[in-house]
Amino acid sequence: MGRLSRRAFALAALSTLTSASGASAAPAQGAAAPGAPGRRAGEMRGVWLATVQNRDWPSRPGMTAAEQRTELLAHLDTAVRGRLNTVILQVRPTADALWPSPYEPWSQFLTGTQGVAPGWDPLGTAVEEAHARGLELHAWFNPYRVANHTDPARLVASHPARRHPDWVVPYGGKLYYNPGLPEVRAFVQDAMLDAVRKYPVDAVHFDDYFYPYPVAGQTFDDDAAFDRYGGGFTDRAAWRRDNIDRLVLEMAARIKRIRPATRFGISPFGVWRNAGTDPLGSDTRAGVQTYDDLHADTRKWVREGWIDYLVPQLYWNIGFAAADYATLLPWWAETARGSRTKLYLGEALYKAGDPAQPAAWQDPAELSRHLTLARGHAEVRGHVFFAAKDVAADRIGAMARVVADHYQRPAKPPR
Repeated sequence: MGRLSRRAFALAALSTLTSASGASAAPAQGAAAPGAPGRRAGEMRGVWLATVQNRDWPSRPGMTAAEQRTELLAHLDTAVRGRLNTVILQVRPTADALWPSPYEPWSQFLTGTQGVAPGWDPLGTAVEEAHARGLELHAWFNPYRVANHTDPARLVASHPARRHPDWVVPYGGKLYYNPGLPEVRAFVQDAMLDAVRKYPVDAVHFDDYFYPYPVAGQTFDDDAAFDRYGGGFTDRAAWRRDNIDRLVLEMAARIKRIRPATRFGISPFGVWRNAGTDPLGSDTRAGVQTYDDLHADTRKWVREGWIDYLVPQLYWNIGFAAADYATLLPWWAETARGSRTKLYLGEALYKAGDPAQPAAWQDPAELSRHLTLARGHAEVRGHVFFAAKDVAADRIGAMARVVADHYQRPAKPPR
């Protein structure tokens, strides 16, 4: 009964939410009527700005505050030059913070030492400077990843994972919070929502890490949590999916209570299920399925309208046998049809020109073809590119080709 009442409460809270609305943006060049294929008045043109392992920014740990700020502003300026309109900044990469948080320590990716203040407020600056440039700033959080190693002693002494070792599961060479513990789910929400209370972020954004990606020969040890809280389920996988469902529902409702104009978006791995597993799935043969392996029922979140937007990571080329972009695009469009959840597509700019990638990714026009194909599906409201340093470097001119072919004029993001 307790489980049902909590779910009912979350569903009731979410049912009161409506899609954010606002004045219509000026049409982009060649804009079509609402609902028609082609470019709409509002179009997501986003870029992920990753901080984990200093992937995009800061380019190395231990830079001075002035150096960090200069690099951050350069990324925002690059987005503007490319006629993008949204920056998705990773502000909680490993159970840490890029803002002064009472819940979690300062990120080690800023100073090189976890818990050491960088001497400025990166998230506050990012929001202010993005808005000054006409960009939206989406705060990107990883809910459950604690560390990219398995030694709790390497965490700062005050870290919640050290104060609550029973919350933590080592798996695949990393540490994770256990999604099956209600106290963990409440804590990670509180930690993330602290940023929403403090800053006018345009959206809260989750990536693809819920339960961790499977590692051969290893088991995610949540036996004790399942024994204690999984009594209503005979199937552990269904219990795990319920844990993630509740995280999503509760976050959606709490975000709207704290800051009603702030949206909630999620960017999952691009395959929900293969058709060989489930007739509702896509005609793919992907080695990972979010429903089964990450215990994230991403299709349900879209169909039920639990979240404001979804950005499936369609990080494959047109014609890729196991997961063809041209196959997944219409599958996701059909999934989003009739839902309040807006659909954007995640694009693998980082693969363009990478010699380790297939021949298709050596062609500067591959990504532009993705956008051309997407224009035939009215449900697709834009694209997000991974990631910022690849936008800046543009190794073979793939991003320049996208801009020339599709972004001739600025566009506001859809609302």
